[in-house]
Amino acid sequence: MEPRLGTARHVRQVLLFFVFLEGSFVFSETWRYSVAEEMETGFAIANIIKDMGVGDLAARRARVIFDVHQPYLRLELETGNLLLNEKLDREALCASSEPCILHFQVLLENPLQFFQAELLVEDINDDTPTFLEKLLFLNISEGATPGTSFQMDNAQDLDIGMNGIQNYTISPNPYFYIKLKDSGKGRKYPELVLNRSLDREKEPSFSLILTATDGGSLPRSGTALIEIVVMDVNDNAPEFERTLYEVQVPETSFVDSLVIKVSATDLDSGINGEISYSFSHISRDVRKTFEIHPISGEVHLKALLDFEIIQSYTINVQATDGGGLSGKSTIIVQVTDVNDNPPEIVITSLMSPIPENSLSEIVVTVFSLRDQDSGENGRMMCSIQDKLPFLLKPTFKIFYTLVTEHPLDRESRAEYNITITVSDMGTPRLTTQHTITVQVSDINDNAPAFAQSSYTLSVRENNSPALHIGTIRATDSDSGSNAHITYSLLPPNDPQMDLASLISINADNGQLFTLRALDYEALKSFEFLVAATDQGSPALSSQALVRVLVLDDNDNAPFVLYPLQNASAPFTELLPRAAEPGYLVTKVVAVDRDSGQNAWLSFQLLKATEPGLFSVWAHNGEVRTTRLLSERDAPKHRLLLLVRDNGDPQRSASVTLHVLLVDGFSQPYLPLPEVARDPAHDDEDVLTLYLVIALASVSSLFLLSVLLFVGIRLCRRARTASLGSCAVSEGHFPGHLVDFSDAGTMSQNYQYEVCLTGMPDSKDCQLLNSVFPSRERAMN
Repeated sequence: MEPRLGTARHVRQVLLFFVFLEGSFVFSETWRYSVAEEMETGFAIANIIKDMGVGDLAARRARVIFDVHQPYLRLELETGNLLLNEKLDREALCASSEPCILHFQVLLENPLQFFQAELLVEDINDDTPTFLEKLLFLNISEGATPGTSFQMDNAQDLDIGMNGIQNYTISPNPYFYIKLKDSGKGRKYPELVLNRSLDREKEPSFSLILTATDGGSLPRSGTALIEIVVMDVNDNAPEFERTLYEVQVPETSFVDSLVIKVSATDLDSGINGEISYSFSHISRDVRKTFEIHPISGEVHLKALLDFEIIQSYTINVQATDGGGLSGKSTIIVQVTDVNDNPPEIVITSLMSPIPENSLSEIVVTVFSLRDQDSGENGRMMCSIQDKLPFLLKPTFKIFYTLVTEHPLDRESRAEYNITITVSDMGTPRLTTQHTITVQVSDINDNAPAFAQSSYTLSVRENNSPALHIGTIRATDSDSGSNAHITYSLLPPNDPQMDLASLISINADNGQLFTLRALDYEALKSFEFLVAATDQGSPALSSQALVRVLVLDDNDNAPFVLYPLQNASAPFTELLPRAAEPGYLVTKVVAVDRDSGQNAWLSFQLLKATEPGLFSVWAHNGEVRTTRLLSERDAPKHRLLLLVRDNGDPQRSASVTLHVLLVDGFSQPYLPLPEVARDPAHDDEDVLTLYLVIALASVSSLFLLSVLLFVGIRLCRRARTASLGSCAVSEGHFPGHLVDFSDAGTMSQNYQYEVCLTGMPDSKDCQLLNSVFPSRERAMN
């Protein structure tokens, strides 16, 4: 396995020089390499063939030369690897010097060439912190005050940098802690600091363990034992620096502010030289106003001063050492007067609320100012916020008035919070603020306003009385009674419309109610005006249009127009026996008073004397034959048809048809013979005779009408021949389901005569009805 190569440093210092020696040039260059201490022998530092660009080291007799005689590196001539010749100990080589650099050269003799090089030996954490003295003794007086520090011997660590000693700790105890100090050379030494007062009578000695820890990746530590002995002695009383202290304190000084610091000394050492301070024989005013720190001798304020009440204080203080000896002194505190009285605002009168239509210069409030201070401290300035419709006006000496600048608008702003600010001219300036609230009272200057100019409401017919169908609302920007709105119905424009019987309105909330059941077939929609009136004086109002749409319900059954079902005698249709399949026997015509899908009608054959002989078209009610007639078919047939609408729920009507089979329309017909003769047989014969006579009369009348029609038509064609061309168009349109609203479903079999003339107002065009009667004739 080849040895592992070290890493060449990126920074190179190149020194070029030329030396003429035996006809050859000598080139020198400085190379820097690094290796961690304690690396195994044979560790590869670098490859000089790659780094220095030379080759054939054996032929050129290459070798490594150190400044010292110890050969720390060796060179493999075959590979060019620069290898460790032995383990390197940075501490042995350089001690505490940093950085640790070994200088060497690579010499090539043939031709002569050499390279300057440096090897940096890097430190590893291979040394443990060690105290020179494993047992440390320390004598401390029991009078030592907390915070007193005692310097300790530091531990030794041959490593450097982060591998050197970084921290000191002490075993847990309530009396001492360790604080680190910097020696200024990167070295840290520990100080033992007293955390609380000692009491020799309770604990005359302590044993603590001091630990030093380095900062290596795997920290190492060393310990030493500290033996502490508590000492006791006292033979000198404390003495103050001065027997009388005088100080001036402004009356505006804050609580806890420093008044003065007294100081006493004691020639004793240890606890007997530690001094504590206290007040002696002081008055109640001094006790509640001042306090003294027992250690530092600082006198602080416990309460605020007031020059107007007490101008000076006399305070007796004493200093006592740990042995009970004490010394005394006196403090005279003079209170100085300052600008400590802020201005005062006294409201004399206040007018609120103010009507919004008031003129300008209306007095809102009158107030006065005062300040207990004098001179500049008692001179005052007064102001209010900007952008308010009010003005401040001085009246007499310390009196001011606040007036309106222009009329107010309650709808824009109903309340103003006005802050009056008064400042004196003292140093520092004192300011007082007082806020007054001014209400703006309402007048009726806004009419009620509806959210929209018109409303559309809907209600289904056959509704229950007193049904709530909707609400209309108006708003009023005013307040109080001026904004209280009542609603009312205005008389309709149509005098025939009885609005009072249809709709009512709740005067308080604008809710609309129907007074009776509505009928879509009688009244599809109606509209009216609603007025919203406030209770101001004078009252203001506005109007809105309300349109009510009545929605249709399926409350009408289909009505059969043809054939009529209320005749005294049943209506009979004649059917020739020679009729082809699909022959139109008759057409049932029905209407529905409802609208929309409620008026869409369909027809259904429920029952027939001869099933399969007749059928009805579901969409237009046409009754037709489905096959050829035979001699075996009964001469008289009874059909029961059902007419249904498309509403929900569906409504229906039934119609009965009588169909009589005949050989020809000109041939009389008789009813079918019965098995047993009815006692009223003679009456039926008479009715049959009347029917035959009537049929003959109708046929004759029909023939006469046709002849008359042909004659009139020929005359009109002759008269219109000179005016223009006339064309006749005939056509048959199959029936289907059509919504006629009130007209029902009818066949659309018509004939048209169209006259093409140049006159736009020609009246010569006629509409000829089909064989089946029209809607108007059927209804008549």
